[in-house]
Amino acid sequence: MKERSSPTLSPVQMPRGTFDPATQAQGVATAAPGLWVSWAKHQDEVRRAQRLRYQVFAEEMGARLSGPLAGHDIDLFDDYCEHLLVRDAASDTVIGTYRVLTPAQAERVGSFYADLEFDLTRLRGLRSRMVELGRSCVHPEHRHGGVILALWGALTQFMVRNQLDVMMGCASIPMQHQGLPGGHAAASIWRQLRTTHLAPLDCHVLPRLPLPVQQLDQGLAVEPPALIKGYLRLGAKVLGPPAWDPDFNTADLPMMMRTQDLPARYRRHFAASLS
Repeated sequence: MKERSSPTLSPVQMPRGTFDPATQAQGVATAAPGLWVSWAKHQDEVRRAQRLRYQVFAEEMGARLSGPLAGHDIDLFDDYCEHLLVRDAASDTVIGTYRVLTPAQAERVGSFYADLEFDLTRLRGLRSRMVELGRSCVHPEHRHGGVILALWGALTQFMVRNQLDVMMGCASIPMQHQGLPGGHAAASIWRQLRTTHLAPLDCHVLPRLPLPVQQLDQGLAVEPPALIKGYLRLGAKVLGPPAWDPDFNTADLPMMMRTQDLPARYRRHFAASLS
């Protein structure tokens, strides 16, 4: 079993954002019965997350993925990320995952993944304490609140113990969402959220390949995907208009959340996981 190399630097003085595996739980049961949460420590555990991602993104959502290993979603950022896994305790099946790119590792790989989709110039002052969340997915048979809360509880521990307070990432809306083809749903969701959840101007970012929202119907009454609604409940803000990702066939909304903006009820819930 191949051990993953650790991005930890000095054992005496660790920079903010350097992942310290010694402070992370080896694997903990969660408040949701039957779930087990852990950070991948071996390459085969990362492969299990990549297989779940392929199942959701390629087989279910129709993404065009190419990589070195059939049936896996793999890109160049994976080796620099920490991979969070939720398992079904009964079967040991990986049913949920996130990958997390710390500031230290973003410097090593040369950018955040979101830099490929957006001009993040206005976020440069936050980079030293900002992590990127990506490739979030949950197995279709387990899409209930318990899995997402388990992931977010572990992420809260990660942020506190690594002295980080800003989370950023791209939240995807399928180009065919709720039966509406061609990006009309994404355009309508963007119009809704820019009036209710838009970040301050000094945090706005610009898409490199914009979704042509002006050419789409923006007046449809359509609900955002469940994950985006979850982010909004946690206090996340939208940073600008969506980019179009042709490989994943999605409209990607840039989103950011500061730990200080967590609503009190979620702060209490996640604080319990730190005790």
